[in-house]
Amino acid sequence: MRAVVQRVSSASVVVDGVTVGAIDEPGLLVLVGVTHTDTPAQAARLAAKLWGLRILSGEKSCSDIDAPLLVVSQFTLYGDARKGRRPTWQAAAPGPVAEPLVETVCAELRGLGARVETGVFGADMKVGLTNDGPITLILEV
Repeated sequence: MRAVVQRVSSASVVVDGVTVGAIDEPGLLVLVGVTHTDTPAQAARLAAKLWGLRILSGEKSCSDIDAPLLVVSQFTLYGDARKGRRPTWQAAAPGPVAEPLVETVCAELRGLGARVETGVFGADMKVGLTNDGPITLILEV
């Protein structure tokens, strides 16, 4: 699994003109990509890493200050543009594989006590954010 994690002041996801997920306070926006060989155990490890990642103000984690997370599925994290000008998506897991694993990340986070907002899997989403820092990390588990 691969995640792009951004420390944000606020973030939101809009689908068809309707806000489906938003955080209006400091927290993390997490874009999650899944490949063919990923497992629920990796999803649980990613959730634990996100919950304890000390990148918020004062080197705090979401678990330290009960900060929210907005988790958005992002198959394009496994795009490959090394050849030509058009990326391939062969490394990205198909929806029936990826969706349950993204949901597992969210469920594991909630099980740890996190406040989690989400996008809509497979939808055309408009993601807005105010990156705080800016701080952006790439995690792989």
